Amino acid sequence: MTLKRFPFALTTLSIILGVFIAILFGVNEDLFKSRIKEGLSKNVKILSIEDTAKKEATINSEAEKNWRYYQRFHFHATGISAMTLGLLLMISFLNAPQKLKIAASLLTSVGGFLYPFVWLFAGIYGPEMGRSEAKEAFAIFGYMGGVFLLGTLLSFYMSLRYDFVKRTD
Repeated sequence: MTLKRFPFALTTLSIILGVFIAILFGVNEDLFKSRIKEGLSKNVKILSIEDTAKKEATINSEAEKNWRYYQRFHFHATGISAMTLGLLLMISFLNAPQKLKIAASLLTSVGGFLYPFVWLFAGIYGPEMGRSEAKEAFAIFGYMGGVFLLGTLLSFYMSLRYDFVKRTD
């Protein structure tokens, strides 16, 4: 696979993952929710709450917030990959130096692919670790949003600086 095709393949994989988890939600949403509840039952901070009503309220609140993290993975994977695909198509039609096009394509596709995983891993590990602790543990994926932004900014610059390839038909 060439460097020209890799960003398209990675972006397509991101679309597939985002849609796949949505299908899993539809097929068995309870699988995710029961896994969250199981993790919350092992959370040290929650276990230390002595008031039963307060503990139950905390578990319910945390369960909803952790469930939202799984949904954010789906939203970000599909939304960012759709934006990335649009940028990749635009970049491919620019009459810009090849190295610049490859750099912008890689930054947007790699950053766009990796960023949503901060939400998936926070959803998986957040119930037991704690939401903030899980996001911090997987912050490297969150930083990939900055890589995506750099690619987007480079694409914006190229769209202002270089003309589109003229059709020869």
